Amino acid sequence: MKTLPSIKVGLAFFLFLALNAIGFAQNQETDDSAAASVAATSENEDSGASEGGEETVKLSPGNTAWMITATALVLFMTLPGLALFYGGLVQSKNVLSVLMHCFAIACLASIIWVAVGYSLALTPGGLDDDARGWIGGKGSFFLEGLGEDSMKDDFPKSVWITFQMTFAIITPALVVGAFVERIKFTAVMLFSALWLVVVYCPVCYWVWGDGWLAEAGVIDFAGGIVVHATAGASALTLAWMLKPRQGFPSSLKPPHSPGMVMTGAAMLWVGWFGFNAGSAGAANGDAGMAMLVTHLSAATASLVWMFIEWKKTGKPGLVGIVTGTIAGLATITPASGAVGPMGAIVIGACAGLVCYFACGFVKEKLGVDDSLDVAAVHGVGGIMGTLLVSYLGQTGILGGQGISQHRLENGEDGQYFTWSEQLSVQAQGCLAAVALSVVATFVIVKLVSVLTNGIRISEDDETKGLDQVEHGENGYTLN
Repeated sequence: MKTLPSIKVGLAFFLFLALNAIGFAQNQETDDSAAASVAATSENEDSGASEGGEETVKLSPGNTAWMITATALVLFMTLPGLALFYGGLVQSKNVLSVLMHCFAIACLASIIWVAVGYSLALTPGGLDDDARGWIGGKGSFFLEGLGEDSMKDDFPKSVWITFQMTFAIITPALVVGAFVERIKFTAVMLFSALWLVVVYCPVCYWVWGDGWLAEAGVIDFAGGIVVHATAGASALTLAWMLKPRQGFPSSLKPPHSPGMVMTGAAMLWVGWFGFNAGSAGAANGDAGMAMLVTHLSAATASLVWMFIEWKKTGKPGLVGIVTGTIAGLATITPASGAVGPMGAIVIGACAGLVCYFACGFVKEKLGVDDSLDVAAVHGVGGIMGTLLVSYLGQTGILGGQGISQHRLENGEDGQYFTWSEQLSVQAQGCLAAVALSVVATFVIVKLVSVLTNGIRISEDDETKGLDQVEHGENGYTLN
């Protein structure tokens, strides 16, 4: 009977989506004649433009193929990359639960993105005139108006929507690392759904949807603020509210499968090329440079982390070196469109050094059981990369590619920011994202706790493991 509330919540959620989708379908039917008229007018205008010598936008097969590939690579980061990386880090009695969390969040986030997420995150207009800089419009709920011929630049808009969907999938999935081994599955689903709408969509609009941070000139090429800062801040808040696992910090068991951890990390590394290089939105020089600097940062951070651990413990560890890889990837993400190869090596070195000690600080000094170091690796790394691009992205600084320009009142670009001006803007963006993430996470957890009669499982269930208690299955069966 304890599953009845969660079943009711799920049914209510999908009933809401179905009713809204039917409503939009009915509205679309009534507007068919008007749409046909608009299409005919548009066709005539396009024909006239061509006759007048103006070049019309045509689909680029190369850019389309690259963006489809990048989309698949980013989804590959969550399924199976992140799932295996996180799954190997927990005890064997909880591995299946982690895989389930990542898979279920991928499915849930996809539906929410189509229903309301894309519209709120990446379309103009706002919910009213006073919200234009803070949240996207509602005109694309349930992807209303999307057709096969709809274009985003020179590739299909459907590809762009799917590409951005994969970012909306992996971001709440990153937070999973903060609450593994001790949370109810119902709470995971409710928290992830609310968090995606209340935190991810607004911050995505602020930075990538022509919101107020975009107007201010913030640089976030592939998600240092939108993905890593939000996930890291929320992970730290949630882990603090959830309280530590049994035995924290002195008697926690080591990862049950370092081999699985390495496999997942390797998949994340490969998929990250789609994450960063795909954010160029085309198969061009920006994408090529983003791919190069992404790889260099990951390699450098891995080695720095390994040598620090080798020095401190006397032995280089597999889990350590691949954790350094993720730190390097997260840190280069916001800067991957602006820094050069040598700048990427500097960023990677900073990532390996700072994120290594941040892990100990969070758990030993703050006493927060951020189980898989989401805040220390993704949060700290993403924010650090967002700040470092202010200097390393400057033209001529270790191969920097150039950074933002002042935007004038008439919409044109003015003079370039100095590195100190850009740093101020970058810091403002990080603070805003972190503030929203912390406050919203606190409120969402309180709400979900009421709906689920507490988000944490009992001590007995924690001892048994989430695989059996929550899912009735085992990660491994030895016959």
